[in-house]
Amino acid sequence: MDLKLGDVQTTALIPLSIKANESLRKNARIHDDIAVEIIKTLGIDTAPYDKFMSHEGVIARTIMLDRLVKQILEKTPEVVIVNLGAGFDNRFSRVDNGKIMWIDVDLPDSIATRKKAFPERDRVSMIEGNILSDEWTFAVPKDRPIIFLAEGLFMYLTMDEIKTALTILKDSFPTGTLIAEMNNPLMVSQQKHHDTIKNTNAVIKSGTNSGQEIADLVDGFKLTEEHSFNEEMKKHSIRGKLFAALLPNMNDRWATFTW
Repeated sequence: MDLKLGDVQTTALIPLSIKANESLRKNARIHDDIAVEIIKTLGIDTAPYDKFMSHEGVIARTIMLDRLVKQILEKTPEVVIVNLGAGFDNRFSRVDNGKIMWIDVDLPDSIATRKKAFPERDRVSMIEGNILSDEWTFAVPKDRPIIFLAEGLFMYLTMDEIKTALTILKDSFPTGTLIAEMNNPLMVSQQKHHDTIKNTNAVIKSGTNSGQEIADLVDGFKLTEEHSFNEEMKKHSIRGKLFAALLPNMNDRWATFTW
């Protein structure tokens, strides 16, 4: 398997490495067999991409987003879920209820690598696309409710680019729900100290103190809820509890928007 990824797409190796290593632990909090297989097949050294705080953050955000998606599926079991900037994400295998349609969207190099790593699966599609352009939207069926996921994505976009992406969503889909990862603005100036992103060539371009700053970018977007990763991280380690207590606003959050 050839691994040819751009600078931002290379950050997908961070959650991939963490999910693989977590899956191999005796009391694993999540399981991702495909991540384990990819790491094994590629012979990737996970050390630069798996540090304690990033590990706990990725596991927390994974548990939380899986939970959010499952809650939606309990109320609306037949939805289309569009995973923006999919990378090597394997969430479908953890949340599938046998009825959802799942679409992974990413840049061409990421999708090309993803197709080599993931088997074809019923009700799952992979689409090459740039979220700053609307070409990919024409391949998304519009006869079901649609949930968009943006994990580890917005931080690598400027606020103007995020506005463009949201405008495309609103113009292309009459209604929808977006669950997006938010990061603090201090991450822009402090990114050289980030324990894993500093080991890639990716650049964090933006951050917010509240998801409301994102909702305000486009008329019609509404912030419905927002939850810090601290809510989950503090359950699992002393360092997580300390981080939540001492730096309550520094961690990333899940924010849900509707239009």
